[in-house]
Formats: sequence, C-alpha cells, structure tokens
Amino acid sequence: MERTTVALRAQDPISQAGVASQLRARPEVTVMEWGEGEGESAPEVVVMVVDTVDEDVLRTLRHIQRTSDSRTVLVTTDIDEQKLVSAAECGVVGVIRRAESTPEHLVRVIETVARGEGHLPSDLLGRLLAEVGRLQGQVLGPRGLHFTGLAAREVDVLRLVAEGYDTADIATKLAYSERTIKNVLHSVMTRLQLRNRSHAVAYAMRQGLI
Repeated sequence: MERTTVALRAQDPISQAGVASQLRARPEVTVMEWGEGEGESAPEVVVMVVDTVDEDVLRTLRHIQRTSDSRTVLVTTDIDEQKLVSAAECGVVGVIRRAESTPEHLVRVIETVARGEGHLPSDLLGRLLAEVGRLQGQVLGPRGLHFTGLAAREVDVLRLVAEGYDTADIATKLAYSERTIKNVLHSVMTRLQLRNRSHAVAYAMRQGLI
C-alpha cells in the first residue's frame, strides 16, 4: 500500500498530539514533520485542526498555499458558508467537523483530497449549493451572467448551434447581425480555449446549459 504523506497543524498541543497519535496508527498514511522551510519536502496533505476559521487561521492557510503544493484538510469545530468560502480561497479542499473526525473518516478524507478530489460535510454542501442557486437567480442571472463564465446571449447562441442552425439562421432567430453571432462564438472559443463550434457545444452540454 502506498502511503499518503501528511503533516499536522493544530492550534494547541493536545490536539496536535491526539490527531498525530490517531494517524500514526493507520497504515494508509505517514505522518511527517514539516517546518515549511525553503527546499524542504512538502507533504501531500496538510491537516489543520482549529476551533474556528479566524484571521490567524486564514493567514496560516495562505502561507501553506503560497509555499507548497500540499492539499489542505481543515478539521474545525465551527464552520459556516462564509467561513468555508474564505477557507477555500486559501486553498482548503477538504473540511471535517471535529465532532465527526474519527480516525477512519479523517483517513478517508485525506485519501480523497490526495487523489485531487474535495470533501465537505453534506449539510454544508447543501446550504452552499442553495446559496449558489440564489446568487445565480437573483444576482448573476438578471445581469446576463453565469457561474460557468458564459453570458446569457452566449448560451442562446450555443444552444442554437447545438440544434444545427447556421450563422444566418441564428442571427435571424436572435435578431442579431451575422457578424455579432460570429463575434460571440469567437469570443467564447478564445476565452475558454475551445477548438471549434463542436467543442464549444460540448462544453456547454457538460455545464448543463443545453
């Protein structure tokens, strides 16, 4: 079994010693000392154990993000949507509540983030998705914007491309000039680094827009 290298950061020595003791007993991980020094080998995952996400914690997270390629798991007592967004901006890709951080659960999350995936408590994920939906509907949508990086007009054009219409037909249906339709498509393909119209349509389909 290939072990995941893990470094611990805790706000108090009791938490540091407790989590380290739990993880050292697990064959899936190797707990290592890491001082974040220049030239020092960084762990695959950093586990940070805190009570709440305050400015000191964010400062430490930003330092880890800036000085290494390690993926960070946050074990915290108190977290809400706003604190989650702040932590994510500082590179956190996994969150566990301290009350749920059994050795088995912690190791599973460590392995998940080491594979390049993320993890959130299910209730927090649900509230976050609800907030994303609210922002899309109330803030971005009325301004013709999407979280996907496509404006409403761009989505309309790609939808018609997907239905097989050519540039002239799309221009007629949307009451734009053909030049405008070409410019919209060129802008989408350039901005999102898409190869051609088919690639742009495939992108929009993956995003669930068409």
